[in-house]
Amino acid sequence: MARSLDGYPVVIKIPVRWGDMDAFQHVNNIVYFQYFEGVRIEYFDRIHAMDHLRETGVGPILASTQCRFRFPVTYPDTLLVGAKVTDLGEDRFTHRYLAVSQVHEKVAAEGNGVVVTFNYKTNQKVPIPTQIRQRIYELENGLKENNR
Repeated sequence: MARSLDGYPVVIKIPVRWGDMDAFQHVNNIVYFQYFEGVRIEYFDRIHAMDHLRETGVGPILASTQCRFRFPVTYPDTLLVGAKVTDLGEDRFTHRYLAVSQVHEKVAAEGNGVVVTFNYKTNQKVPIPTQIRQRIYELENGLKENNR
């Protein structure tokens, strides 16, 4: 199970809540997007993207996301959810997400999200700031403390 998350510099632990399940008695599909959001925000925190946004008005915005459901998860369980950057462009990067069930010791869901760098003052996409690009590189290459 832990090997599935090798290479993911940011991993968070999320307990499955009873309320995460739906009438089909498994975690509702939409909830996985919330799990991915949680690890995405943690990733942003690690690269100080939200600090940069407050200081400059330039920060991340989710452009698209998708999920592939591998097997149904039920309460009680805990998921380890990881994020890593798989593609780094001029004004965007792609996050790869993986959600691993601790009870079943296998991948429950996988997905990705395209994150664009956005100037919230001008409402336009902009190139990834040099310092954010450098922090992504450092985090992805283990040059900084990856886990809190």
